[in-house]
Amino acid sequence: MKITPTFVSFFHPRLLVLGWLAAAGAVAAIAAETRDARMWKAGAAAIDITPEGPIWMAGYGARKKPSEGVSQKLFAKALALEDAWGTPMVMVTLDLISVPRRVRDEVERQSRERYQLRPESLLLNASHTHSGPAPYARGVGDPAYVEKAESYGRMLEQKIVEVIGQAIARLEPATLHYTHARAGFAMNRRLRVGTEIRNSPNPEGPVDHDVPVLRVTGADKKVRAILFGYACHNTVTGFYTINADYAGYAQAFLEETRPGTVALFMMGAGGDQNPYPRHLSLEQSAQHGRTLANAVEAALSVTTPRPVLGPLRSAFGHAELDYADISRADLERRAQSRAADEKKRAGELLAQLEKGTLPKSYPCPVQVVQFGTDVTLIAIGGETTVDYSLRLKHELGSGPAAIWVAGYSNDVFGYLGSRRVIVEGGYEGYSANLGRHPGPWATSSEDRIISLVYELSRSINH
Repeated sequence: MKITPTFVSFFHPRLLVLGWLAAAGAVAAIAAETRDARMWKAGAAAIDITPEGPIWMAGYGARKKPSEGVSQKLFAKALALEDAWGTPMVMVTLDLISVPRRVRDEVERQSRERYQLRPESLLLNASHTHSGPAPYARGVGDPAYVEKAESYGRMLEQKIVEVIGQAIARLEPATLHYTHARAGFAMNRRLRVGTEIRNSPNPEGPVDHDVPVLRVTGADKKVRAILFGYACHNTVTGFYTINADYAGYAQAFLEETRPGTVALFMMGAGGDQNPYPRHLSLEQSAQHGRTLANAVEAALSVTTPRPVLGPLRSAFGHAELDYADISRADLERRAQSRAADEKKRAGELLAQLEKGTLPKSYPCPVQVVQFGTDVTLIAIGGETTVDYSLRLKHELGSGPAAIWVAGYSNDVFGYLGSRRVIVEGGYEGYSANLGRHPGPWATSSEDRIISLVYELSRSINH
């Protein structure tokens, strides 16, 4: 299913929300007459994706050499769900910096062939650890490490497909409950100093401290899986050993106290959020991981969690995001940069401009997953900044469903700033994307994403 955005400027979004939530309620009520909406099947699995030997690492451009060891293993984890009507959903979480578009495409293709999963029934999310490998990395310099990155990418695709199959094979009766808590170590990192936006702690900036939790319990009353989220960069550590940062520690802590449980971390809209304090140490990373695990434990201790009922509905589409107008003068200025990468990239773009092949837009994946009228999960591609989560929760929060927003999903193509961030500029709004894209996003990007969320929601319930 590929849906292009429809722009909705002639009505208030809350009216649309009430309409499609009412429709969802009607669908659930009708469905419950013939099936028990409480009936679920669930299966979870984990597979080791730690690279073997030295490999080029992702996340910090200042690195000048490959990895030198492993301080914490990396995993791909899958949670497979099936409602009473046989509708499937598989959510895959990855201890990696991103979901490359080519990885999503290949996993989607193989999952459809092997498991009959449609695109809307598959969600891939990356934790965004800056201490993991860079699948399919380019421009490393040493051909041996370029080939190692290519080989790792191919291996990664196969392991993701394998863990999906393992989770599906473990489907068994289960019950689902939703609850949430809060963790406070994320802080906005965009600080205005005069006319400049600096990458620095900003205690007055917008944040989303919510920790959403989906608990999956088997028929034997044992917890089979815990899916939880948080909106914050995994950037506590930054040296040359492979590790999953605070999210990896949080998952490990939860699994240690519940043997047999698979804990899955889903990255939120944390594109402009950093963990503080940030001492770039494993000890600090473990501390933040413990803080997050404690928040999950607090959520799980709620005596009246929300039962999550069916039916399960999902939709997947792409919002075509325009680039801001890019002038020849701007590209020529960038071609004079002292930074070799920016200079090279600007030269390539000037050549494309001459040929008339300079791209004008990029397709951003957007996915909506509805669990009856209890939880609506919205997954957006790119390094989604926090305004997207805050806006969607504000606009959709008046309905009966809990709203869960995940960024870094299905294709992490660079930073996805909100309109505010794009207008302000700075790293997330301008310079960070110049290595991958012709220029910054147009200010229409946020509205296109939000409009597609509404359109996908309508498509689910019609």
